[in-house]
Amino acid sequence: MMKGVRIGEVTNFFGKINVAVVKLTKELKVGDSVHFLGRNTDFQQNVTSMQVEHEAISVGKAGSEVAIKTTQRVRHGDSVYLLATEE
Repeated sequence: MMKGVRIGEVTNFFGKINVAVVKLTKELKVGDSVHFLGRNTDFQQNVTSMQVEHEAISVGKAGSEVAIKTTQRVRHGDSVYLLATEE
């Protein structure tokens, strides 16, 4: 099982629109593959869209909070890992 490098933590989740707010400790780009992992959470997805203050961005900087569209429910405190892009 791949875990990758921990790049952040979920601080909020909006269930109606499936958007996670992630506090980043490392840079994240649209197109990156991430792994959401927590007590009840374990799935991987590609980052298809990312926003800061309702503005679409392509790169999230370390230290910022970004909103990411998710394919499944995530929970406060879940870890976010960046997966290696090697196929």
